[in-house]
Amino acid sequence: MEMGSQERGEETTTINNNNDNKTATFSSSAASNSRKNLTMAQYNADARLLAEFEQTGESGMSFNYTRSVMRAPQNATEEQMTAYLSRIQRGGLIQPFGCMLAIEEPSFKIISYSENCFDLLGLGESQDFVGLFGVDARTLFTPSSRDSLARAISHREISLLNPIWVHSSTTHKPFCAILHRIDVGIVIDLEPANTSDPALLLAGAVQSQKLAVRAISRLQSLPGGDIGVLCDTVVEDVQKLTGYDRVMVYKFHEEDDHGEVVSEIRRSDLEPYLGLHYPATDIPQAARFLFKQNRVRMICDCHASPVRVVQTNELKQPLCLVNSTLRAPHGCHIRYMENMGSFASLVMAVVINGNNSMKLWGLVVCHHTSPRYVPFPLRYACQFLMQAFSLQLYMELQLASQLAEKKILRMQTLLCDMLLRDAPLGIVTQSPSIMDLVKCDGAALYYGGKCWLLGVTPSEAQLKDIAEWLLNNHGDLTGISTDSLENAGYPGAALLGDAVCGMATARITSKDFLFWFRSHSAKEVKWGGAKHHQEDKDDDGTMNPRASFRAFLEVAKRRSLPWEVSEINAIHSLQLIMRDSFQELEDNVPKVMAYSQQNDSEMQGMGELGSVACEMVRLIETATAPIFGVDLSGFVNGWNSKMAQLTGLEASEAMGKSLVNEIVHENSRGEVESLLCRAFQGEEDKNVELKLQKFGTDQQDSVVYIVANACISRDFSNNVVGVCFAGQDITSEKIVLDKFIRLQGDYNAIIQCVNPLIPPIFASDENACCSEWNPAMENLTGWMRNEIMGKMLPGEIFGGICQLKGQDTLTKFMILLYRAISGHDTAKLPFGFYDRKGKFVEVLLTANKKTVEGGKISGCFCFLQTVAPDLQLSLGERQEEKEQISTIKELAYIRQEIKNPLNGIRFTHQLLESTAISDDQKQFLETSDACERQIMSIIEDMDLGSIEDGSVELKVEEFLLENLIDAIVSQVMTVLKEKNLQLLHEIPDQMKMLSLYGDQIRLQLVLSNFLLNIANHAPSPDGWVEIKVAPRLGLIQDGNELIHLQFRMSHPGKGLPAALVEDMFGGRNRWSTQEGLALNLSHKLLNKMNGHVDYVREQNKCYFLVDLELQTRK
Repeated sequence: MEMGSQERGEETTTINNNNDNKTATFSSSAASNSRKNLTMAQYNADARLLAEFEQTGESGMSFNYTRSVMRAPQNATEEQMTAYLSRIQRGGLIQPFGCMLAIEEPSFKIISYSENCFDLLGLGESQDFVGLFGVDARTLFTPSSRDSLARAISHREISLLNPIWVHSSTTHKPFCAILHRIDVGIVIDLEPANTSDPALLLAGAVQSQKLAVRAISRLQSLPGGDIGVLCDTVVEDVQKLTGYDRVMVYKFHEEDDHGEVVSEIRRSDLEPYLGLHYPATDIPQAARFLFKQNRVRMICDCHASPVRVVQTNELKQPLCLVNSTLRAPHGCHIRYMENMGSFASLVMAVVINGNNSMKLWGLVVCHHTSPRYVPFPLRYACQFLMQAFSLQLYMELQLASQLAEKKILRMQTLLCDMLLRDAPLGIVTQSPSIMDLVKCDGAALYYGGKCWLLGVTPSEAQLKDIAEWLLNNHGDLTGISTDSLENAGYPGAALLGDAVCGMATARITSKDFLFWFRSHSAKEVKWGGAKHHQEDKDDDGTMNPRASFRAFLEVAKRRSLPWEVSEINAIHSLQLIMRDSFQELEDNVPKVMAYSQQNDSEMQGMGELGSVACEMVRLIETATAPIFGVDLSGFVNGWNSKMAQLTGLEASEAMGKSLVNEIVHENSRGEVESLLCRAFQGEEDKNVELKLQKFGTDQQDSVVYIVANACISRDFSNNVVGVCFAGQDITSEKIVLDKFIRLQGDYNAIIQCVNPLIPPIFASDENACCSEWNPAMENLTGWMRNEIMGKMLPGEIFGGICQLKGQDTLTKFMILLYRAISGHDTAKLPFGFYDRKGKFVEVLLTANKKTVEGGKISGCFCFLQTVAPDLQLSLGERQEEKEQISTIKELAYIRQEIKNPLNGIRFTHQLLESTAISDDQKQFLETSDACERQIMSIIEDMDLGSIEDGSVELKVEEFLLENLIDAIVSQVMTVLKEKNLQLLHEIPDQMKMLSLYGDQIRLQLVLSNFLLNIANHAPSPDGWVEIKVAPRLGLIQDGNELIHLQFRMSHPGKGLPAALVEDMFGGRNRWSTQEGLALNLSHKLLNKMNGHVDYVREQNKCYFLVDLELQTRK
């Protein structure tokens, strides 16, 4: 990782294990590039290992796993890489516990099937089915099953509807059908069901969900701050749900992707794996990719013979089985399971948010010593549990990160205090010292030719030699970090041995340094259960935990633990503070701040600030929303006219009263008191329900209900001085809601009443099926009661009929629903779905249990509450709105008028195309047409907000890479000629005719913007601009073939101004120039297209590095 020195224009770097990388990058480019390089290197290692494994199987030689892992990574050949990905994703084999069909949409014509279909579906007894190619798959099932399948494939997200219960038409045997879409149609995995009664099947699915909810409730009740306890709890819950002999949490380490068992529960006679580390190759990158796609993977019996999948000759490649529940394991993995004594496994992905993308944090792995099948509903419940575990884990990781940052900040403060008393020796001669700043085995200060050593370090002579090496070889850098001095190129690394492998440095003067050292990481690895002695018998020819552990130890001996980003940042911060301290000592000149100018500036703005404050007070007073405030003692200090109208208490009477003791209803005083305590500590609550008294002679027992947001009030020093509440009156709705909840018998009169005061209500029975859907729900969703009743609420209604934005929304809805059905209290849930017309609806969802005689729970009622948007606009916002309206008018005029000459140009081009022109002239016209389309796209798509928030819709079309490059280059040619710049390009000929799918015009806009900035900031005359396009690894995702392209646009010189680069990677409204805005929007458009851009500065040149994945086959 780098220690960025953006303020001083200096470079620091990380020395990589494999080569010396002296590149300093902006934003998060270093981490992302390092991560991509690591992933690509791991793909190569995985492909090479698989090729060796298969070659030894064919030749009869033994496969030495440990030696293969320890050997330096080599690039796999293109044939090896293609074979590797094909074996993993398109292996053509399934497990025998079920059968598989693949059909065309929407004809249901069978294009592929597994050879065991005849046996499992009972087709061998019928003369009608000799071969299945071209057969309508619906004819294989009963009429009711055909209807279910037809309804399922009409939905866009069919996976949310799984499983579909079907019956064979010949034997009436029940099956659980799991559907998913691929590039050529739909795959139907058929798993035999253990009962033919649909009610029992449904009850079993619901019971599985209830068990998962119970486990989730246990996870959510755990005290925060201990990830180990969270992992221990989840393995216990998974074992209770599934009954496997061993359940483990397997974590991937970010630095090199190696794995570690961090939690385990097992049968008492099994060998422990807790604490074992494994090389990254144990779980290949392609398998990790599959886990992010198909998050629950079951192998019933690794010894069972796989079943072949046959397909029509029209299919150009083997069927994609990425998301198939039946996909057979590869032989290499089967060997690994056999060596562990495991017959069956269930693996669940733990996926969390990371840097605006989903990251595979680890796996929950289940092993069994005999064959084991887990029905799909229970596996789905496990996936449900994993989603909740991932959310909880993410919060814990965020908390741990914040605590680590606070610890580092406290340590930096202490070290700074020492520097003030005794610079620079205080940080090495007193406690705490620089060793306490980051995790290390030793640290040192090299200052004025002398050495101060702490912990495990090189000798003084060796330290001076390292300082000399740094000055001679890395003199242009302010610091480096490496986990291997040997690989970094230090000649004396061998003499240091294992005691000193990793090093981080910070230069504090031109010739003085701070050092931190780490020993080899193998000593950090602990064996769970028994020590790994040299005399232990390992079979290097097998792949099992002991051999894998030994391989990891051998690799780990060569390097230390890597330096984390937070550690590098802490070191760099200390470095800057120390360099400032030395500068002050050298100058010995007191620095005086020019407060007078600042005070004059502040006084000039006081009048304007006073007028704005008065206007704000007036707006609050006249707002149609209830607004009030309290001070730190809980006394009312603000009360607008709407509050006076609702409560009957005038502002003059309310001011100074205690909110809790005199205004809030006695039933809510405890809750409001807790709310205020949290607010005074800096924690704001939203959508809080307040129950207030009504005042007046005739309002003795009346109450007012308000849903409000609590906003903290702060003074100029950022200290909390009170709380402001702004909300919405819900008294009418609440009265109806309370009456409704109290009803136990005949409630049809209320539910079916078409009254605006009746909120949208639906109900669930004990099996999570819809038992009520009132008129307000019909109006809100557009779906009628008769279309909804009896259907499953999670998945079928919300997720299928009323589509959701993602799986996380469905998970949270399921948790709330099943908690209510189980009789637990639920909090308000912000919930959103798409109505019948495709409009997104946002509501607050509340669920309450429904009971019958005797208090038995029979389901739950769910109430939806639509929240009105904030009604308050500040004076500044209103003025800004006027300016925006004026700007919009100007843009609308330009947008309209520019179309006329553009239409004339396009008409002229059409005339030219109809005449006899050469091939070159035709190419020129195509380039011109692409540029015109780019202009028209800019004119037509003026909604910058959709680009800002990532909701812009891409227009996918087929295009040639050559046409894209021509259009990009043509837009900078004028600038190149004016500045006398040479254009260099390196694009392989075979790439030019590459046919791609994507939003050509927006991609053209983004790349041309990057290239134009490169040209504008290239030195002239006699400068140059270079564009390179290089293909990277192709992948298969969701049945589509993807190619990874890398565009590099370079120029010599100092490069783009730092402010412009900051504009590009900054957040909303952080750009300072039009050029910066264009780069910022291009950056966000590229992110929308799943691309990534970095701006890299090297010693003699700078460049944009654009990585992008595009579809090559549709």
